[in-house]
Amino acid sequence: MMFNWLSLITGLFYIVLGIVVMLYKFFFTVLEPGIAYALGTLLILYGIFRIYRAVTRIKDAGDER
Repeated sequence: MMFNWLSLITGLFYIVLGIVVMLYKFFFTVLEPGIAYALGTLLILYGIFRIYRAVTRIKDAGDER
């Protein structure tokens, strides 16, 4: 159960990281704008996927009780 909540927090972290990469165009090194937007978009999408997976697992765990 704790993994699901940690996965939810990690998903939020990835979304924030994607936004920061898009705004500052920096990820361990200075990025070209196109690469920064592509990487930021991928990070945001992965964060949304992690949140979706965590929410479905939390709901499934609640249904089993």
